[in-house]
Amino acid sequence: MADGAPEESALDPKRVVREGWNRVSTIYRPPGATADAFDHTNADYREWLAPFFRRLPPGTEVLDLGCGCGVPEAQMLSARFRLTGVDISDVQIERARGLLPEGRFVRADMTRVAFPTESFGGVVCLYALIHVPLAEQPRLLSDIYRWLRPGGLFLVTTGASAWTGVEEGWLGSNAKMYWSHADERTYEQWLRDRGFRTLHRSLVAEGGTHHALFLVQRPGVIEPPPPVAAAPATARAPGTDPRAGSAVLAK
Repeated sequence: MADGAPEESALDPKRVVREGWNRVSTIYRPPGATADAFDHTNADYREWLAPFFRRLPPGTEVLDLGCGCGVPEAQMLSARFRLTGVDISDVQIERARGLLPEGRFVRADMTRVAFPTESFGGVVCLYALIHVPLAEQPRLLSDIYRWLRPGGLFLVTTGASAWTGVEEGWLGSNAKMYWSHADERTYEQWLRDRGFRTLHRSLVAEGGTHHALFLVQRPGVIEPPPPVAAAPATARAPGTDPRAGSAVLAK
């Protein structure tokens, strides 16, 4: 990674992330691959997601923020739950819709989507929050808490140490990528401040570095899902994805 933090005045982080993932989508996760570019295998994802399958009833509404191309986590989740995936990358969403036509996939900035209160029994955000500008992350965590039903689960990958910066030529491509994250203890405090209860925390190795993996819960008892999908939003702002579904609107 490049040294130091980029100057915000010279950088549009959202554009860097969107264009970066558009360019490296099939490098990071080649078609048919059983591991990503950092050697996280499908078995790894299955282990990380296991608490959802143990604790959440079949048919529960689950939100995947930063769903990527839909493989493997959205693919695994959609086999048991009603899935909504959100990703900022056009290419990633196009791939996800092709690979998982039964899912609901939204091309959007996760900090600018909204759902009705208590819409989901689970939210997943793996290797995605770390691409959101740090100043926007606390409000997003508050939104996620509000979107979860009592007893709902939130699985999230965060930074283990603090860093903001850009890497040029990411994954050997002509793309650059932006990261922004606090340290593990800061995320632990942010999650606690919003009311989450920590069920599990671990470090996941990636090359010579680590990320923190948190499984947290909104207090309460998870109820069986209603017989219909999550309550629809009352409006959608102009310019949102027409295939997003009525539960999504831009802020």
